Amino acid sequence: MALSLVAPKPLYNPAPLIDLTDQAERVRLSDSAVRAFFNIMDRWQIPDTQARILLGGMSNGAFYTLKKGQGKPLGEDRIRRISYLVGIFKALNILYSAALADQWITRPNTNRIFGGQPALNYLLRGGLPAFQTLRRLLDARRGGR
Repeated sequence: MALSLVAPKPLYNPAPLIDLTDQAERVRLSDSAVRAFFNIMDRWQIPDTQARILLGGMSNGAFYTLKKGQGKPLGEDRIRRISYLVGIFKALNILYSAALADQWITRPNTNRIFGGQPALNYLLRGGLPAFQTLRRLLDARRGGR
């Protein structure tokens, strides 16, 4: 019996990466991202002033235009922020009951990352790196699935 030097075909084929620098991709993703963002803000009961900060900061006028569904396509940074928030939302709903998942982000947290403050404060202060860290923390807690 001869040994084969050919690697077996992988069972997992990763999805192609989305190029957020491509305007057409951002246009395609913007409407659903905006809807997801405002649905999460409603579930978490986040005030508009804090929601604006989570989006990277924006004027009242632009924010309320976006909230009405009439805004311009989102930029790369805002789509990335919303993507992280969707992942955080999903992980929380896997880990906890719906009620606790919706409250978790605003409840004081003893994890040393948060220093006794709610995870929301961490996101508001830390920007995109904080979004990534929180997403990784929750993904690790749920086993990375």
